[in-house]
Amino acid sequence: MEGTVSIDGASPPFNHGGWITFPFFIATMAGLTLAAAGWSNNVVVYLIREFNMKNINAAQIANILNGCINLFPIVAAVVADSYLGSFSVIVISSSLSLLGLILLTLSAILDMLKPPPCETGSSFCQNPSKLQLAILYTSLALASLGAAGTRFTLATMGADQFNNQNHQGVFFNWHFFTFYAATLVSVVGIIYVEDNVSWGLGFGLCVTANLLGLVIFVSGKRYFRLLKPRGSPFTGLACVMVVAFRKRKAALSFKKEDYCHEPRDGGRKTTLRTTPSNNFKFLNRAALLTDGHTDSDGPIMKPWNLCTLQQVEDLKTLIRISPLWSTGILLNTPIAIQMSLIVLQALAMDRHLGSHFQIPAGSMIVFVMITTSVALALIDRFLIPTWQRLTGRTPLPLQRIGLGHTLTISSMVISALVESRRLSMARTHKLNGNSVVPMSTFWLVPQLVAVGVAEAFHFPGQVSLYYQEFPKSLKSSAAAMVAVFIGIAFYLGTAVVDLLRKTTGWLPDGINDGRMDNVYWVLTAIGIANFGYYLVCASLYRYQNVEKVELTDSNYGELNLVV
Repeated sequence: MEGTVSIDGASPPFNHGGWITFPFFIATMAGLTLAAAGWSNNVVVYLIREFNMKNINAAQIANILNGCINLFPIVAAVVADSYLGSFSVIVISSSLSLLGLILLTLSAILDMLKPPPCETGSSFCQNPSKLQLAILYTSLALASLGAAGTRFTLATMGADQFNNQNHQGVFFNWHFFTFYAATLVSVVGIIYVEDNVSWGLGFGLCVTANLLGLVIFVSGKRYFRLLKPRGSPFTGLACVMVVAFRKRKAALSFKKEDYCHEPRDGGRKTTLRTTPSNNFKFLNRAALLTDGHTDSDGPIMKPWNLCTLQQVEDLKTLIRISPLWSTGILLNTPIAIQMSLIVLQALAMDRHLGSHFQIPAGSMIVFVMITTSVALALIDRFLIPTWQRLTGRTPLPLQRIGLGHTLTISSMVISALVESRRLSMARTHKLNGNSVVPMSTFWLVPQLVAVGVAEAFHFPGQVSLYYQEFPKSLKSSAAAMVAVFIGIAFYLGTAVVDLLRKTTGWLPDGINDGRMDNVYWVLTAIGIANFGYYLVCASLYRYQNVEKVELTDSNYGELNLVV
């Protein structure tokens, strides 16, 4: 198969890739996710308790780490696409995270690597030394960069093992099911060990999980289909814009022989078109052959003077899909805000489960993880097969994303109604500040269930859409672009909350004195407006690569046997 290499550089046998690689990718994802979730979801508590940091400083560090984990995947994807390949990036990233976790574990075990313990909030607490902070920050940086470099690159490489787009969709479903399930196990199990047994033991479990994931991944190398990196695709895209501007006065042609079709590296012809498409015609000039571009042997490829037609079409693909991509930012912004406000609400509600056990406020996210994990399995095993029987085709990614939009909006509506009831009870009982309202925290579960089901639809749908529709040279970048708008949504959500705090009285320090329900109504309005924008973008978009496959009994059976 063109574009692949075997371990020794020869052409790969027919059995490279396919479902034989599935267990390796799923097991690797499980191990690396257990490790990453085990430290990242409890790092604020660790910094406060073990390094005597103030709450706000610990929260700021956590924000930086979360931003890195969500934004850095695009860098790893570009490196994978352009220079090293996905396999090498995953091995290097997981090794970095392993090294970071080892350092983090040592900081928890060795007294010389952390300040003496003190009571939380005491003015006599000793601050960590510069050496201790250097080791701490190095461990967190390595663990963050490693986690970011594997999450979406692993998803892309796993999908590369399949030629059938239906099989790729099944893989994405199980990939993200594993992600949520492993995160759930880590939040419930490893974090419990860290809080109640030992930080050293908890981080040690993260090291073990990371190591197992890395070993399993490397052991499956002989079965993997390895795609060769073809140089930086972004250089070619930038070249198109520069050359199109330089030739802005040149007259366009409708003859295919007037355009450059040869790849820049002089290899085999890779373009899928013989004439340029009609949209964004001004970019066609970048591949237009003019005087000095040809000789007796064909096109003369001069950097930044002539581009291939395929490079032009690749840039057009990105331009066409960019409006759809932008809708993901405001889709995830309400979710990011909701997840932070849920903790504040839970702290001001009755969290008792029985007479002795009290649910930690930070563990409310568990309901989202459980719901998403179950929903992903149900969607793959029941909903999609039922849809296929009724319509004769597989649901398209845009349909899944659209359903995710509606469920997210419904979650915000439920959140507003529940908070309105909570505030009403607070006023009835004359409770101010952050006093606990006699209302069970399980009232928050329906909105978490709704947003969990929404993620099960729109998250894999977005990854599948961008993976299938992005140019081949940007496959790894395509999956990572989902992480990019999640990272942007994380920071945008923080900005929105700060704006509402400064301009309204809805979010005072004591939430019983505010109007958090109005915040949720604002998020509902944002979701509705964004959904309208999404519908416009989706109606105007035309699929480039997603196949509308008519389902037969035979291939339906194959689809179910492989999972």
